[in-house]
Amino acid sequence: MDTPEYNRFVDPEKMEAMIPDEGPKDMISTDFQEIKQLARQGYWARNYTLRGKVYQKLIEDIPCRTVTPDACVYSDIVGKIVGKHSSSNLPLPEFVDNSLVPSYCLNPQGEEAVRKILLCIANQFPDISFCPTLPAIVALLLHYSIDEAECFEKTCHILACNDPSKRFIDQSFLAFESSCMTFGDLANKYCQAAHRMVVELSEDVLQVYCDWHRWLFGDLPFSYFARVFDVFMVEGYKVLYRVALAILKFYCKAKAGQPLDSDNVKQDIRVFVRDIEKSVSPEKLLDKSFAIRLFSRKEIQLLQMANETALKQKGITVYNKRQFVHLAVHAENFQSEIVTVKEMRDIWSWLPERFALCQPLLIFSTMQHGYSLTRLYYHCDGHEPTLLLLKTTTKEVCGAYLSTDWRDRNKFGGKLSFFGTGECFVFRLKPKVQRYVWVVIKHPELAKNQNSASEPTTSSLQLSHTDSTDPSKRLSPFLAARHFGLPSKAESLFMAGSNECIIIGGGGGQALYIDADLNRGHTGHCETFNNEPLCSENFLISSLEVWGFWNADIQE
Repeated sequence: MDTPEYNRFVDPEKMEAMIPDEGPKDMISTDFQEIKQLARQGYWARNYTLRGKVYQKLIEDIPCRTVTPDACVYSDIVGKIVGKHSSSNLPLPEFVDNSLVPSYCLNPQGEEAVRKILLCIANQFPDISFCPTLPAIVALLLHYSIDEAECFEKTCHILACNDPSKRFIDQSFLAFESSCMTFGDLANKYCQAAHRMVVELSEDVLQVYCDWHRWLFGDLPFSYFARVFDVFMVEGYKVLYRVALAILKFYCKAKAGQPLDSDNVKQDIRVFVRDIEKSVSPEKLLDKSFAIRLFSRKEIQLLQMANETALKQKGITVYNKRQFVHLAVHAENFQSEIVTVKEMRDIWSWLPERFALCQPLLIFSTMQHGYSLTRLYYHCDGHEPTLLLLKTTTKEVCGAYLSTDWRDRNKFGGKLSFFGTGECFVFRLKPKVQRYVWVVIKHPELAKNQNSASEPTTSSLQLSHTDSTDPSKRLSPFLAARHFGLPSKAESLFMAGSNECIIIGGGGGQALYIDADLNRGHTGHCETFNNEPLCSENFLISSLEVWGFWNADIQE
């Protein structure tokens, strides 16, 4: 290393083995798009000094609060704060959730410096309530700071960012937990094979996904984390989602065909990440990350907002309520004539992550309430969303997730008309498991031209600002459908009900048709879901159930 001021806190032997100090000495561009490409290509990754200069410039350019603690503040307060504790065993602030400080090739002096900086940050940022990723960020920045005070200043600058279009570090449990739910939404969509593996091996999928920050901020080897951080500082938070999804894909590929212990999936992923050097290079990891077709920053923000809203409605905003967040369909309380606990858990994994907060609640059953569509409406009206399950007399099982309250059928004056949103989907469980989502979600190019003759249906998320333009012009078709229920060029016929029948999916056919006696039904291909028949095309119903989503009160 040719710059002594940057290696005060580093074990030189470990560091040189991780990142040889070679490569270009200066930046070749100040254009954002070019810098973005240089970051992805690792232009400054092989030169320790250049990376330090680039970090300094990127952090200086972050817009932040007028009064942001700087190096002088650190010098003034560190003695008073650290003096209260034994320097040999400095505690970590409560907001880091007992996270271990990654060693990242730091020497003992460096590891102690991380703890001192974290304690001073806790003093200056009393509003930070939950931030388990911060130790890794401070440990990394310490590599590229001439002293503790400079590292403190850089970290504070990132924490104090006040640009609403930028997002760097989650600083509350609400933001952290909703990001885990958002990651679950993205994994369900973009890593279907890996998601199925996690579902099969874990009773609580969200519990596994709540480690996604830890994969990046602690488990990844230093040279990998530094490459991720290079791009993160240029492009922002969405980079983290991309890399974590790529890790999940590589894990699934590495474990394909291998026996896995269902009790250790959570830990097994972390072990894979720690040993990632055995199978995946940093370049390959980033290439896979940016090969994933992912939402824009605005769209990820909308998912985050929806999940935060769900958490707030549940009353979960602080860490001490965390244990109540994750869903498990409890075997002792679950009874169904149609599906097993394992099958219900599989279905639950397909739902939007915000409903992982809820327990399944049986609201209608032909076994309890009789074979009557009128009674089904009586028991289901007022519940949104609902899950419909049916078993045929030949023991086939299929169903549908329905995003909208059945009471909306009354808006059409008794006329059979479609309603609902693009979150609806249909599925079959027996004899073969298959889910069919709205065709626009699978093929978003079909929604480029909106059908202006139709009016938006029920919205699950309101726009946060007034804008007279069509939201679909600003959002991907997937989120336009998901959050605004916008119509599209493709058929948007989700659910319909009258006194004579229920229909799910339309356009050239019906995914499910059920008569008024809940006795007979029909299934076939429909344009909305582009599905195959969900069971025998004409069937007799053995039993039918409708499940709601129970938001239990939080018990202290």
